[in-house]
Parts: sequence; structure tokens; C-alpha cells
Amino acid sequence: MKRLLLVAFGFISLYTNAQNLENSLLWKISGNGLSQPSYLFGTVHITCDATLSTKVNTALDATKQLYLELDMDDPNMMKEMMGGMAMKDGATMTSLLSTEDYKLVEDFIKSKTGMPLKMLDSYKPFLVSAMLMPAMLDCKAQSIEQSLIDASKKQNEEIFGLETVQEQLDVFDAIPYKEQMEDLLASAKDDMANDRAEYNKMMELYNAQKLNELMAFMKSSKNKTASHDDVLLINRNKNWIPRIEKIAKEKPTLFGVGAGHLGGENGVIMLLRKKGYKVEAVK
Repeated sequence: MKRLLLVAFGFISLYTNAQNLENSLLWKISGNGLSQPSYLFGTVHITCDATLSTKVNTALDATKQLYLELDMDDPNMMKEMMGGMAMKDGATMTSLLSTEDYKLVEDFIKSKTGMPLKMLDSYKPFLVSAMLMPAMLDCKAQSIEQSLIDASKKQNEEIFGLETVQEQLDVFDAIPYKEQMEDLLASAKDDMANDRAEYNKMMELYNAQKLNELMAFMKSSKNKTASHDDVLLINRNKNWIPRIEKIAKEKPTLFGVGAGHLGGENGVIMLLRKKGYKVEAVK
């Protein structure tokens, strides 16, 4: 169940022993040799309302380019993503499930997507879970990333990615497929009831910009894939830091990443502070 929330919030950290952070989704990065400040904004990848706040729009006005987790403006991104959907070594959902459980998941997937499971049989279960996320919403799904892209295009600014499609796909190969499948099966068994309840609570905390409470709530929920937060979160955050440093020194930038990447001892905010940057909440 929680792997849907990990997808939605950018692989939320489970660390709660880090310095408490102010309630904010937007953070100003300055100092340590930067001639102009850049900004760090915590997003949620799927929501009912992707309207950007006034202060985020102000940050967009003050910067000259947008960096998301991926270059979502790249016309080749979807093709690359589709090319990496399949599990390695010939693994399939059929091989990971009993006959009874396969039938349960098959009926579930068909009811949510309209597609027969055989069309997705070789797909990584984590990515199939991501496809199901709109089914949790009682509205037409919107994307904050798309709102950021639209705003940047209006300003004739470039959009880039902090990591490549392949780097992100490698994350899903590093987590045992069996564990991914067990989580997908859990969603099928309760028709996403727990997914929906937890997502709604997460959105409540996200909208209140309460990063500490957000992380504490994530820690209170358990699933298989969340135990791999080194792959889902920590390693990626650490890989991003030298990239963020180089980018911010070259040009003032708005960095938009999943809100869960912001907090925690190994979150982007603390890692930048450890590097000597001043990272302060924008009120």
C-alpha cells in the first residue's frame, strides 16, 4: 500500500531524528559562493489541485531555469520509460504469484485500468502501482510538475532533469520484484482502501506544509518496498547534491522534487546545509 505514497511524494524519507524543519514547501538556497539564490520546492506528483502558490510563482520569476527529477519536457522521455518497464531476467507477475492471487490481481487491474494483466505481465510491479494512482482520487488527476513546466514555458525558460530516466528505472530494479508484487497484491486485496486513506492523510499534511508530521506519518505505515529507502531516497538525494551545487552556481534555478526528498538527516535541505549553504524556509 505505501509504495503508492512513495511514488506520489517522491519516495518519502522514514528518518525522523533530523533537525525539525519549519512548515514550508519552498526553500531559498543561498551563500557558499552563490552569486544569486536558487529555490527548492517540494512537489507531490499527483493531486486534485496543482495550482502554484504566489510565492512559488515569485520564485519562478526570480530564477532562470527549472530542474525537476526528470526532464519531463523531453519528447523522448516516454519512449525511454516504456523501454525500461519490463522486469529483468524474464521475470513476470505470473511467476511471482499463485494462481489464486494472480486472478485477484488480474481482476483488480482490469477494473482500474481496463487492461488485461497479460499486457502488463512483464512490467515492474512498482510501475504498475504508479499507473493505479489516479484511481485513488475522487477527481481528475493533476500534476504540480506540469504546472511548473507550463509556467516556465511562459517565461521561455528551459526545463531539465536532475537524473536520467535510466537512473530512475534502476531504482525499481534494485528492489526485489517479489516485494513489489506483495505490495501490489495487498492493494488488490482491499481495493486500495488503505492506499486511499493514507494518501488523503498525506495530502492533508502536504497542504499544511508540515514536513516533520509528513515524515512521522510515513514512518507509522509499513510495507515491503519502504524498507529500501537507501535506494528509493538516500542514494538519490546524495547523487543530486553535487549536481544541484553545479547548476545553482551557473544560473539561479528552481528545483522541483518530491516533497519527501526535502526532510530528514539525509534530505536535500540538510545535505545542502552540511555543504555550507544557507537553506531557509520561504514564508
